[in-house]
Amino acid sequence: MNSPFLSQINNPTDLKKLSLDQLPQLAKELRGFIIEIISKSEGHLGASLGVVELTIALHYVFNTPNDLLVWDVGHQAYGHKILTERKNAFETNRTLNGISGFPKRSESIFDTFGVGHSSTSISAALGMAIASKIKGDFEKHHIAVIGDASIASGMAFEGLNHAGVTDANLLVILNDNAIGIDPSIGALKNYLTAVKEGKNPKQNNIIKSLNFDYSGPIDGHDLPKLISELERLKKVKGPKFLHVITTKGKGLQLAEEHQVKYHAPGKFNAITGEILLKNEDNLPPKFQDVFGLTLVELAEKNKKIIGITPAMPSGSSMKYMMEAFPQRAFDVGIAEQHAVTLAAGMATQNMVVFCNIYSTFMQRAYDQVIHDVALQNLPVIFCLDRAGLVGEDGATHHGVFDLAYMSCIPNIIVCAPKDAIELRNIMFTASEGLNHPIAIRYPRGRGEIVDWKKPFQKIEIGKAKCLKEGSKIAILSTGTIASNVEKAFQSIENNTIAHYHFPFVKPLDYIFLQEISKQYSQIITIEDGTIKGGFGSQINQYMLEINANCSIKNIGIPDDFIEHGSILQLQEICKIDVSSLIKLFNSFLND
Repeated sequence: MNSPFLSQINNPTDLKKLSLDQLPQLAKELRGFIIEIISKSEGHLGASLGVVELTIALHYVFNTPNDLLVWDVGHQAYGHKILTERKNAFETNRTLNGISGFPKRSESIFDTFGVGHSSTSISAALGMAIASKIKGDFEKHHIAVIGDASIASGMAFEGLNHAGVTDANLLVILNDNAIGIDPSIGALKNYLTAVKEGKNPKQNNIIKSLNFDYSGPIDGHDLPKLISELERLKKVKGPKFLHVITTKGKGLQLAEEHQVKYHAPGKFNAITGEILLKNEDNLPPKFQDVFGLTLVELAEKNKKIIGITPAMPSGSSMKYMMEAFPQRAFDVGIAEQHAVTLAAGMATQNMVVFCNIYSTFMQRAYDQVIHDVALQNLPVIFCLDRAGLVGEDGATHHGVFDLAYMSCIPNIIVCAPKDAIELRNIMFTASEGLNHPIAIRYPRGRGEIVDWKKPFQKIEIGKAKCLKEGSKIAILSTGTIASNVEKAFQSIENNTIAHYHFPFVKPLDYIFLQEISKQYSQIITIEDGTIKGGFGSQINQYMLEINANCSIKNIGIPDDFIEHGSILQLQEICKIDVSSLIKLFNSFLND
């Protein structure tokens, strides 16, 4: 595409050479550049399109990277990356060894804080501002850009609460577009809507009450107005708050009209915006849909079943429950801590609560899992979506710690079904009543079974099963990585290797483990979670306790943060892909 202005810009110094009346054309070129690249390479589209003008204005007015700019979550930071020395590398966005889809400190001095989870920007920027003051730097600016969905989170309010009693040189910019990944919900969203529509009295302002210098709301696509207001705010000391109204997907009509779908649309036509549909006929379902549809099926028969999700009704497929039983399904916004304790409260009243939280986001509610659920032994059913390696979103989103962080908590059952049918059946089993809380983890993407809607069957808690007989070597796996093991076996003509599936990491099937320890001289554990403290570690511990006379090798995610790339590429790095397992098994057979 023809980009006379963008082609000249590699950093904010180049940007500042443009005149004010040239910036709208630059905004058009920047939008076109993002659309052109993401239409082919995929990524987070709508959020970055919505803040093009704001991104240009911030780098035009402030002296970045000396002035510190923090982007919340980072879905909206593509324009920022392009204007800060990564334009020529943008085609590598989210690919193996390419640039990250999120701001990342090790990638650029312009990325002042690494992000991927929401609502951290205000606390981080405030920390930077206080540090600057302690060092005697009173001129440096510290800017946090946060969306209306993220600001409703408890952590964001903790940051605002502290900032309001400081004289920190902090500017919080609220990017208000009434949507995160799904539409924003809650009383704060309704309040912001009233402010935008002029229905809220000026004196009744939450932000002003927290001692911020509040301005806005202003049109976030009006570059002259944005720049004028930012220039004014540069001269105001202390905590400041600018309320900016934007449209997610701005500049691509279909993205504006279908904001949920175009958050991360996959490949699409750069001119029309039309999503390039993949042929999904006769494919196995996504695990999230198995969860969502099964939950509705169970809820139809049990009026005590409730569904909870923190801001991910589409991603988790809780949307099916919300459509079928709107009075029994709740999107609580980006509030994982609240989601867990809300579920705990409902469980005290004998409700059957399915609390669906992405594995990586559940980390944000760890104390609530321990203190509010497990300590009181409340039978909340946690469904941990996106477990294991998730691919292009990278280290902030991989759900590789759940087996370790859940298994060390007393009272809790930890389950990793190997396929859609087992997921369905453990959900049914849990809905029938358990004496303990349970965490059920399953991956992103599709399974292997097309015909998955089988009649429900109860699963015996803590019971392992033999999938393949053998005589010399035993493979012990948990979760859907069993599929890679089974595929590897297809290339090995040998009956000496057995395969055992452990759907329950806690409680482990100790009786079965005793038998395995007596029958096999070599054991290999395989998991798509961290080796440290995970499934394999627990096998090791038990084998030591019983003085088992066998050697054990643990395969899984190494003690490192795995970066972004396709799931297959990342499995290859961790040596849990099919080809790596074939080599591993052959090496043991040839010893």
